Amino acid sequence: MKKILFLNLLFCLLFVQSADAQMAALNEAKYVTTLKVVVDHKMKDADIVDDVAKLREHQKFKQDLANMLKKLDNSRPNEAKNRRIMKILERTGKEIYNELR
Repeated sequence: MKKILFLNLLFCLLFVQSADAQMAALNEAKYVTTLKVVVDHKMKDADIVDDVAKLREHQKFKQDLANMLKKLDNSRPNEAKNRRIMKILERTGKEIYNELR
């Protein structure tokens, strides 16, 4: 009886940790998604729309962006640079999410 109770308790603890990990992953996705939607919306802001259009035509800027993106690899998300960038995105998205909420 004690063995069954212990195994049930162990299973419950493992399930809670798994549920916490799933919730954390959902929150990370929620914050990054919030950041993306807000950035897309602000790109159409009257104050910067002309400058954004100029940057889209600027070849050097486009080449610099392409070179920067080469440093990120979604197939290796645990690489140090990728982790740091994701933390920045999550932190910024969380800040915006909380501000707009």
